[in-house]
Amino acid sequence: MQRRSLFETTATLGLGALAGCALPGHAAKDAKTPFDVPATYVPIVGSDMVFPVRRIYCIGRNYAAHAREMGSDPTREPPFFFQKPTDAIQNVAPGTVADHAYPPLTRNYHYEVELVAALSTGGRNIPMASALDHVYAYALGLDMTRRDLQRAMGDEKKPWEIGKSFDKSAPIGPLHRVGRTGHFTQGSIWLKVNGQTKQNANLNQMIWSVAEQISKLSEAFELMPGDIIYSGTPENVGPVVRGDVIDCHIDGLPNLSVKIV
Repeated sequence: MQRRSLFETTATLGLGALAGCALPGHAAKDAKTPFDVPATYVPIVGSDMVFPVRRIYCIGRNYAAHAREMGSDPTREPPFFFQKPTDAIQNVAPGTVADHAYPPLTRNYHYEVELVAALSTGGRNIPMASALDHVYAYALGLDMTRRDLQRAMGDEKKPWEIGKSFDKSAPIGPLHRVGRTGHFTQGSIWLKVNGQTKQNANLNQMIWSVAEQISKLSEAFELMPGDIIYSGTPENVGPVVRGDVIDCHIDGLPNLSVKIV
């Protein structure tokens, strides 16, 4: 198994300089490029560091009741994943209600609250027994979905990135390092809209644990420092409209709140 470290790529710059480092695949500061493309970072609680996001992986239908409401049989379905672009990230500070724009082309815009795991090391064919060693931090996130577009593409047997991978479709709170929180294998996860509970479950109801997700993903991709994984949403996903306020919670993390504008 190959193993890469987030901090190997930034050691020569100093950890406090993460915000200015060049990511793998990005041109160095002194390289000649026709224009600048900003990198994506997520704040790390308790430090002046930020986490450079390389890829966003998401698992689909990872709670049994949600799988059933999506028309799937969770007892027979292997795990499947999709990706969002890194600039889908919308950083949301704790204690604030961030404006979140209702996206174009949809009339059925859905919330999905999720635990997010952030990796500082990676590799291929990672054993499940050591998979959590690669997790650097956790956060609370939303996988926002243009459900009508996703379903339309699915009905036509076409890729449904248009339903999942649009601008700012991945609101996220700041990262909390494992050394401070431990691993999140159980605990309440819920979402409210305008104070009314919509989603309410326990993290231990995941079909595929975070460790299993890391192991399975590493069979198909070489996981790398900076990868984050949205680990699935409970049942009762549903629509929001402009003016609605979404409040999200996972035990042990500060709440995340956005207002649809």
